[in-house]
Amino acid sequence: MNAIPSLWIAAALLFTGLAGAQSFPSKPVRIVVAFPAGGGTDITARVVAEKLSPIWGQQVLVENRAGASGIIGTEAAARSAPDGHTLFMGTMGNLTVNKHLFPKMTVDPLKDFAPITNVVAVHFVMVAHPAVPAKGVKDLIALARKQPGQITYGSSGAGGAPHLAGELLKMMAKIDMQHIPYKGSAQSAQDLMGGQIMVGFDSILQNLPQIRSGRLKALAVLGRTRSPTMPDVPTVAESGVPGYDLTNWFGLVIPVATPGAISKKVADDVIKVLALQDVRARFSEMGATVVGDSPPEFGAYMRAESEKWAKVIRVAGIRAQ
Repeated sequence: MNAIPSLWIAAALLFTGLAGAQSFPSKPVRIVVAFPAGGGTDITARVVAEKLSPIWGQQVLVENRAGASGIIGTEAAARSAPDGHTLFMGTMGNLTVNKHLFPKMTVDPLKDFAPITNVVAVHFVMVAHPAVPAKGVKDLIALARKQPGQITYGSSGAGGAPHLAGELLKMMAKIDMQHIPYKGSAQSAQDLMGGQIMVGFDSILQNLPQIRSGRLKALAVLGRTRSPTMPDVPTVAESGVPGYDLTNWFGLVIPVATPGAISKKVADDVIKVLALQDVRARFSEMGATVVGDSPPEFGAYMRAESEKWAKVIRVAGIRAQ
């Protein structure tokens, strides 16, 4: 008896969703970034926004909502109206790591956002001061085993990607190194070049000038494959730590209650933008590689990353500062 009304309801919902997608966007769209202007996440969002504006016939604006290790922007984006007019350019940190560092977060990124696409993979490199007697990762591991706790490595702060990179190496190689946290990558890099610390982990883009000038030496790249930027530098996995992989990434998500038809349109258009040769070239210059995967693929990747870093944080006893 209720079959026909149920079909009517389903048809009405489908029609509403399709109609919403056809009229989207009806006003300017904002991409929330949880960090200040000028950083990698912000630049990535602006490259995408610039290309989406003419496709959608509306302004696509980047809104910087920085603070609290990215939590302020994450929570603001998750609570925005689920109509497609607010997107969030998230990172490995604020989409899959922070929930394990900050148990009082009021949103769960894996539940409160729907995936759109992983925009870019940002490649990291392990570097050392030239005085460190190690030509590669195998040498560094041997040195750390001879001198437990004496190898110092710096990071941009507790729980950030550079810190997780070091702790993942410690866990997988079964070595002990001393973590020295800084308030940002710039200060850590200065002390590394000055010899106050021995090793660092950060983006290839940030370290490349110092590597080329000889102020730092590259020991390994951290991703699964070698970087086209430094093809002669092996991966950590190639260097005696099979399975090691840290690739930072920036991805687009949308409030979970957004109608599916609108989410699909956003994903389809963003993926088209990421296929453009000039966009891919721009990101390559930044030391990043376009991903542009499907929403289900990105969702599965985020869940896997969350599980991976939850284990590292638990084993290493990392606490947010």
